[in-house]
Amino acid sequence: MSRLGGQVRTLLRDAVEVFRETPEIAQGLRDHLDRLDGPLRVAIAGQVKAGKSTLLNALVGERLAPTDAGECTRIVTWYRRGHRPRVSAHPLGGGPRQLRIDRVGGALRIDLEGLNPAHVERLVVDWPAQGLSDTILIDTPGIASLSADVSARANGFLAPDDEPSEADAVVYLMRHLHSADLRLLESFHDNGIARANPVNTIAVLSRADEIGVGRVDALMSAAKIARRYRTDPRLRRLCQGVVPVAGLLAETARSLHQQEFDALARMAVTSRDEVESALLSADRFVRYAGLGLLERFGLFGVRLSLALIRQGFGDPGRLAAELTRRSGVDELRAVFAAQFTQRRDLLKCRSALLAVDALLSRDSRPGTPVLRDDIERILAGAHEFTELRVLGALRSGAFDLTDHAADEAERLLGAGGAQPWSRLGLPADVGRDEQRAAVLDALARWQRQAENPLARKATVDVARVVVRSCEGMAADLAD
Repeated sequence: MSRLGGQVRTLLRDAVEVFRETPEIAQGLRDHLDRLDGPLRVAIAGQVKAGKSTLLNALVGERLAPTDAGECTRIVTWYRRGHRPRVSAHPLGGGPRQLRIDRVGGALRIDLEGLNPAHVERLVVDWPAQGLSDTILIDTPGIASLSADVSARANGFLAPDDEPSEADAVVYLMRHLHSADLRLLESFHDNGIARANPVNTIAVLSRADEIGVGRVDALMSAAKIARRYRTDPRLRRLCQGVVPVAGLLAETARSLHQQEFDALARMAVTSRDEVESALLSADRFVRYAGLGLLERFGLFGVRLSLALIRQGFGDPGRLAAELTRRSGVDELRAVFAAQFTQRRDLLKCRSALLAVDALLSRDSRPGTPVLRDDIERILAGAHEFTELRVLGALRSGAFDLTDHAADEAERLLGAGGAQPWSRLGLPADVGRDEQRAAVLDALARWQRQAENPLARKATVDVARVVVRSCEGMAADLAD
């Protein structure tokens, strides 16, 4: 257990004791204690038709989340690792109710059995999937839906009024950067612990294959747009990064069937003029090859698959691996691991502190002043939260550092990942000696900045935080 984790556990136990005469509140605090030991909770959010369910399926590696506009897409749905397949509905009133499930065309189908979606708080899907081993993925309804009830449900889960969200982190999908997306991202930010900090949000440029009218080089165009978005100051202060992903291609690659490969292989040796004519529009392709391949691959996926088969990717395994690589989902997984998985304990502690802070803001009784002091003491003494605050300030452009110095400061504070090699800008397989040399060099450089008598106080304060981070890495690498 980390020092911060131990302090937060003690705070929660003390809070349970203070609120023991209110069983409902005390149980909620115990739930947060249990949550510290559980998987990280990551919500997948975005506007309607952004591709949330498709991306979730790609991350899990199975077609679990419904991608059509059915009843279940109107309900917040939790996907977690279970020993056996099971789906339960949690109505707004009453206990959970187990539902029937089946697979249709390889996709999971959930029967609500007459339940009104508006009266269901959440669905919980337990599934023995490796992709859910250390993370609970939460599929949320489309924000800005034509249905006010559906939008309210999504916003109520992601940014509730009186308490923090049940999600520790958010993957936000957008097709383009609109003012509506910026407003929604801003709504995710709490006004308490490490406020206005992008540490718990990753943006995804979803349906990237549709950029450039689905040309084979569409993902290259999407990558250029994502790089431009990463430098947009409006977005930098709201999320850790922007990753382009072709969700449908990733989902299909993870579940490619032999018969689908065979159909594509036959098409690859057919007259190119005939095939290219069929690929001019969705209607033409359906008449030429049926609806199945179009639904699974899209026109872009078919074009790319045919090009790869002609280049020598002559079996389903090799084709699936290459499609997965090109889809962008591997890059998303890497960013996910660096930003969320490596910080899982910090993000869960942050959620717990937010919960206690929100509780104390609306309920005062004997013992609560001590809890407030404990929260302030944890925040003041935990360097992890100091890093988060400075990271947020750096991304908002609050300091007069040069671009190079600001980029290095962000990296050393963990903007690209929490591991020492990542903070130091080194490859993952670099040796400890090289890491020690790099951190000592960075430490000396930032110590000079912190001791510069001509530097502004704000710049000196940033430098001191970076020095503290370097000292921590140096101590870890010396062990």
